Amino acid sequence: MTDPSHGATVVITHHIRQGMHAQYEAWLKDVAASSQAAEGIIDWQVVRPVKGITTAYTVILRFASEQRLHAWMESPQRAGHIERVKPFLAADDEFFVRSGLDFWFTPEGAKAKVPVRWKQFLLTWSAIFPLSLAASQLALPLLHRLGLPPQRVLDGLLGSGMVVALMVYLVMPRYTRLAQRWLFDRNR
Repeated sequence: MTDPSHGATVVITHHIRQGMHAQYEAWLKDVAASSQAAEGIIDWQVVRPVKGITTAYTVILRFASEQRLHAWMESPQRAGHIERVKPFLAADDEFFVRSGLDFWFTPEGAKAKVPVRWKQFLLTWSAIFPLSLAASQLALPLLHRLGLPPQRVLDGLLGSGMVVALMVYLVMPRYTRLAQRWLFDRNR
């Protein structure tokens, strides 16, 4: 059972039909306003496809509790949004729900328990530290040399965006598989 004090996250994946991206983007603006008004919503993010690398849109919603999340996911309002978007989708509306940051530490479809928090902390920290160094010491200076003006807020936004994108899509799925034995071993 999940701890309701840690909130809950739903990760929704949509694969869009060829030539339907403009219609999907218009739908996304409408559903964004509706989702952001949902009771208990903490954060709403969209990760758009990167041309030539990914083809899916990923929508991430964080709620204050799993109950609030399920209330939105099962609401007639969301059902109406999904009915409207179906003509634009190449595959069904896919999603999975995790509590807190546990979605990084629970293998997909696994019935395993979530690792102890101190191991989650150490693994996450050990991944974020080098990524944040790389973003601040390599990527941002390169962007500045290419003409992006150095501004503290913009640098923070871009640097944290790079770190989160790398963590969610590249690093943590592989890193948790690599460290899985240590993560789930209660004797270490």
